Amino acid sequence: MTVHLELRITYPSAQTANTIFRALSPDNFGYVDSKMAGNELIFNLTANNAGTLKNAADDLLACVKIAEEASGLSDAVPDLDGDALSE
Repeated sequence: MTVHLELRITYPSAQTANTIFRALSPDNFGYVDSKMAGNELIFNLTANNAGTLKNAADDLLACVKIAEEASGLSDAVPDLDGDALSE
């Protein structure tokens, strides 16, 4: 059995989407099929089971969050110890 997930993230502009896309490209190469469509990023993930797919999606979303914070798109305080509470 193979499971598939498509994640779409929309940004205010194509320039912003491109900034995040370029920041994520080295981490995603060979693992996640990603592309840009205007101001939207589209990520396709495939795995052999739901647990592996969840782990891959969690990793991708963590990288997206870091790229957004590094680009100044998020004013959120990072969760430094992984307890889901801002430090």
